[in-house]
Amino acid sequence: MRAGVIDIGSNSIKLIIGEDSKEEMKILESLKNVVPLGKHTFFKEYISQETINQTISVLEKYKRVLEEYQVTNTTVIATTAVREAKNKDIFVDTVLRKTGFNIEILTAGDVIYYIDSYLYNKLKDVYPTHAKNLLVGELGAGSLDISVMEKGFTIMNVGLAMGTLRLRQVMGKLDGSLEEINEAVKEYIENEFMYLKRSVANIKVDDIILIDETYSSYYQNILASKKKFSKFFQLEIADAQELLEKLKDKTVDEITRDYKIPSDIAYTITGYALILNSLFALTENKYIYILETSLAEAILASTLLNLELSDKYNKTNQLISAATAICQRYNVDLNHAKQVATLSDTLFDNFKDSLGLKKKDMLYLILAAYLHDIGLFIHNRSHHKHAEYIINCLNLFRLTEEDIKIISCIARYHRKGSPANSHLVYMSLAPDKQILVQKLSAILRIANSLDRSHKQKVKKIEVKFNKSDDATLSIFTSDNFLLEKSDFIEKKEWFEQITGNKINLVTKTA
Repeated sequence: MRAGVIDIGSNSIKLIIGEDSKEEMKILESLKNVVPLGKHTFFKEYISQETINQTISVLEKYKRVLEEYQVTNTTVIATTAVREAKNKDIFVDTVLRKTGFNIEILTAGDVIYYIDSYLYNKLKDVYPTHAKNLLVGELGAGSLDISVMEKGFTIMNVGLAMGTLRLRQVMGKLDGSLEEINEAVKEYIENEFMYLKRSVANIKVDDIILIDETYSSYYQNILASKKKFSKFFQLEIADAQELLEKLKDKTVDEITRDYKIPSDIAYTITGYALILNSLFALTENKYIYILETSLAEAILASTLLNLELSDKYNKTNQLISAATAICQRYNVDLNHAKQVATLSDTLFDNFKDSLGLKKKDMLYLILAAYLHDIGLFIHNRSHHKHAEYIINCLNLFRLTEEDIKIISCIARYHRKGSPANSHLVYMSLAPDKQILVQKLSAILRIANSLDRSHKQKVKKIEVKFNKSDDATLSIFTSDNFLLEKSDFIEKKEWFEQITGNKINLVTKTA
């Protein structure tokens, strides 16, 4: 079996072709063409027409190479530069029309998903990735994508604006002595790390794994005594400090000459050394494990070798793990959030057919149930509006911007208010997604009302329908349920408007 991966990065477009050879991946071809998408996106927020034309020209060349190798299974991905471009939809459409390649734009969560799967399978004989709490990073041209993982489950994803191209652009704007420039770059990196440092302050990170195909090839040129293990470099904090010490006082020309490093890499390698030292500052761990590989290689291996994690680590469980961590970070009543999510799950299962919902829609509802009270972190007044804002700012594992908008709107309408033309996030959704928001938020209102006291009084729910499709919820509880019943009567109105059927509640002794 043969497959290909095209990676449209921030500074270059890469093609890698491989085949399955006795359950091992054999690389048949690897090509790279410099196309500076990030140069325009990071400064002007748009991909220029000239760059689009360059991209199409390179892709046409790669298409011919794929045909020569008789590859029919090709994955085309794009990362930070395309993801952040305001004209990304035009870019994707133009590429599809002119080359036939359908681009998948990856989020930081998507990147780490492929990396995690690849690491787990590649290192399982030498390093148990899912037995540890890890900070996993993938350094590209446009960003440093970070995921904090607790024994295989995602706690948070974040993309930091400090890829190799971005470092070059930052340094290109600085005017001063070598010492002053290095100090300014250090401050820039520390500033980018500030959010991450706050986020991991209460998390015990065992180790850091960094995916890097740009700089790791040149370690031994600088750190002559540092040997590479069979799978990775094991870098200690003293190594990172020595690396920085040897580079910080040298010009680009001196680094190129003394360590036989190409000038384009020598230009930013001091910044890279600063990143390594900043990573060590995040935790008390002894090592950073650095793998000289790429996102494209991870995706190719996933395609050729069918690399998959067990169902335990599926998308839903990863997102629930991330949502739980977010609740803890924002001081949400986690017992209430879990109870509302459980009740929402039960109600969804019973009403999905009558509401015309699909199984995949449940994930939106469950995440909104976990996060619906997150706005209380800002203020108890209008906390539903604050929840919408906070959720829209989140980087959630393998979810698109549209997915996050849907979740934020479901959370916003968990109380009394209904969608209005003045609600910008809701109005930005397509009509079918607006209807979906209404249906799922109607379910969330019912679920939330059943835990109005935040005391998890409901032990079980049974739902029965009569011939007219009116529903009766039988609530099994041993507690005083008057507050919940009163809130249910108030919150059920929207559900009844949307379904066109009555919904009633009876209590039974648990």
